[in-house]
Amino acid sequence: MSIIRNDDGSLTVPVVPGRHDVDGDDEPITDVSSKTIWPGQGGYVEALAEWEQEQHPDRDEPVSTASGREQAMAVVHAVAEDRDHVAEAVDALDDPAAGGEALRHVLIGGNPSVQAFAEEVADAEGGEPLAPHTTTRIIGEVLAEIDARPE
Repeated sequence: MSIIRNDDGSLTVPVVPGRHDVDGDDEPITDVSSKTIWPGQGGYVEALAEWEQEQHPDRDEPVSTASGREQAMAVVHAVAEDRDHVAEAVDALDDPAAGGEALRHVLIGGNPSVQAFAEEVADAEGGEPLAPHTTTRIIGEVLAEIDARPE
């Protein structure tokens, strides 16, 4: 079972039973189940990074360049200002691919990386830092928009 990214930004992730999990009859549980997690819940950032990797298994490890980081900060700030215009914010980027790579790089670092990125966006673009779960949700929306475009 792979991770599913839902339209609302939530992720449906597989849950593998533990070695010692048993049912009511003390029989081992072997079936993989699933659960849905939303931005801000434990494991969401890691699951989103894993989903990204599942979508593009042939992609190398993401690399964040200075210009890509600037693009990433600009697009996250723009989407935070106007959540209804993700496509327009991506259209405004000089190099959406570089911005996307920088955002993937942020996700790989987990929650501490997302929080530091949110603070960096606030310093560069003005305003208060976004909550990490909000930043993660925006990153997911931007990456989905970038990935939906022909290369």
